Amino acid sequence: MSMIPSAASGSTGAGGASEAFIAGFTEDPGYLDYAKVGPLSATVRAEANAALDVLSRFRFGAFDSLAGAGERARAGLSAVSGFRPDQFVAQPATSHGLLQVMFGLSGTLLVSPAEFPSLPVAARRAADAMATMTPRWLHTADGRVTPDVVAAHLDDDVSAVAVSLVDPRTGYVADLEGIRSVIGDRLLIVDCIQGFGVVDAPFDVADVIAGGGQKWLRAGWGTGYLALGDRARELITPVLSGFTGTGAREPWDDVPEPADDVSAFSVSNPDLVALARLSASLEEVVATGVPVIASAIAERAASVIDMADEFAITVHSPRAEHERAGLVVLEPDADRLGVLTASLHNHGVTTTTRQGRVRVSVHAGTTAETLGMLRDALISYSTLPV
Repeated sequence: MSMIPSAASGSTGAGGASEAFIAGFTEDPGYLDYAKVGPLSATVRAEANAALDVLSRFRFGAFDSLAGAGERARAGLSAVSGFRPDQFVAQPATSHGLLQVMFGLSGTLLVSPAEFPSLPVAARRAADAMATMTPRWLHTADGRVTPDVVAAHLDDDVSAVAVSLVDPRTGYVADLEGIRSVIGDRLLIVDCIQGFGVVDAPFDVADVIAGGGQKWLRAGWGTGYLALGDRARELITPVLSGFTGTGAREPWDDVPEPADDVSAFSVSNPDLVALARLSASLEEVVATGVPVIASAIAERAASVIDMADEFAITVHSPRAEHERAGLVVLEPDADRLGVLTASLHNHGVTTTTRQGRVRVSVHAGTTAETLGMLRDALISYSTLPV
């Protein structure tokens, strides 16, 4: 029988800030799709409302209060990642940040075509447009990019390796330290959207990280970010650099060269309301602690795996806790996929179905009621004919 964790703060192994963090989950029961989009936390929603109130009134000095969101966001991103605050620049979304990086690369980039399309599409577009970088497609048997697989594809031509922190097809967490150890001083570029703030990962072994806050950070759309380490800033050319990337406040009557710092990888002024939302989310994460959040997620993911085993549904995700994030990917028999998705729908359970599999993604605030709804759906699934 599956053990369903309580939503009480004690289940996370910490109190105080942990209680506040879990209290911020206000979505309706049955939501298990954080890998697609995370409903706004209560704190983020309050921050957004306050920012919108400022925008609607715009009293004297209001712009200064909004402008402070950028500094807050960089501080939060730094606290979670280990990169310095001055190494971050706001982006509209993860894909924008990845395009900025790919267009500025030279040499040969090692990347799996099985990654979420943001990575391979950015690599191909940059290669076709710039002719300075060539993608080398890394192929694996199961889509998991491991240090051994990376090592087998390396040669002297490879100058950079790109990988997702969390594989969205399986929930597998990449071994960033292991990959770093085999690639040496080549650039390591990480799409971290499926794990930032909820996976206790060594982000600072990477040279570049790109992500967004609309999923696990529950900060809404428009909350992308990009960080470049000092070496990456020297080696990656800011091709898509707008007027905000010049280092000048407003470069009237002149077109300066891109700035020497990471701001060169900006196109225009950021969305300050989006940055306010991202700031509030990151401050919640920092106050609670990523290890606390990760532990609560692991507990709930284990419950989902137990349920899948109980109802004889193949689990396509890693079973070892250190190898998986909050995604549990279920693979029913092909002729039972429709039955499973219908049963989930009928019981009000929100998940993602793609490529013949059902992706269930839990968060620290996933309640016993929601997991009970999932179990009821699986009971119905097990009794329904094809």
